[in-house]
Amino acid sequence: MIKDIILYLEREQPYDQVRDYALSIAETLDAHVTGVAFARDPDLSGNLMPNFPAQMLTEIRAESEKIARTTLARFDAAAKRSLLSSEPCLVLENELRVPNTYSRLARRFDLSVLMQSDPDGVNNDALIEASLFGSGRPLLVIPYIQKGALKLDRLVCCWDGSSAAARAINDALPLLVKASNVELLIVRNERRNGAKSEIDGIEMAKHLARHKVKVDVKTTPAGGMDVTSVILSHAADCSANLIVMGGYGHSRLREFILGGTTRGILSSMTVPVFMSH
Repeated sequence: MIKDIILYLEREQPYDQVRDYALSIAETLDAHVTGVAFARDPDLSGNLMPNFPAQMLTEIRAESEKIARTTLARFDAAAKRSLLSSEPCLVLENELRVPNTYSRLARRFDLSVLMQSDPDGVNNDALIEASLFGSGRPLLVIPYIQKGALKLDRLVCCWDGSSAAARAINDALPLLVKASNVELLIVRNERRNGAKSEIDGIEMAKHLARHKVKVDVKTTPAGGMDVTSVILSHAADCSANLIVMGGYGHSRLREFILGGTTRGILSSMTVPVFMSH
């Protein structure tokens, strides 16, 4: 069940459409939503701190907190308009520690909602990576160009027989059971493990049907395309409202680095992506 949602609030007002999408998820699932805004201390590591004027630091902190509180006020007003159970949360943190702090907060919620990075604006890559690999919870990444509320006409679940894909589908069940149509998408040249029936989606389709999910299995060859392009092209062709997929990565010096397909989806997505690791 998804009854407790955490939302990372963007400061810039044009991104409030992402907030509104998150509120529509809470409304659909009758869930409580906590909006988190960070008041950030600048990173003054190295030789900068001793020479940085104390008065200037105080002013920077005050301005950052003012902006965060304004963001929370907009969230609070929007949640109340929707008659949602909600809670604003202000966190004071060094800007470099925000991703890890947020991922720790997300451990106490059923779902984390964040915005995709905007190439011309906000960079949320570190935030998304920390949440995916550090929270132990699913996350829903919303395109920065998102318009409109949650729709559940057609959902596409990417299936390759892996544990990450299985976890994502299981975590997304509260949305899948409400969807009008669900596709189990298999890209034929993906590397897979497990029995052939699992790879072909037969057993997973049976499992979803037992949850009364209306599911169709769609197998498509990658041809000369990379997996990212196949998934996004299929989602566009079938007018998908949401993509569900496992989030993949590999460890490097005790940090997780996004895998190629995961990174490609997050950078090129045009519909929300529900992801679990």
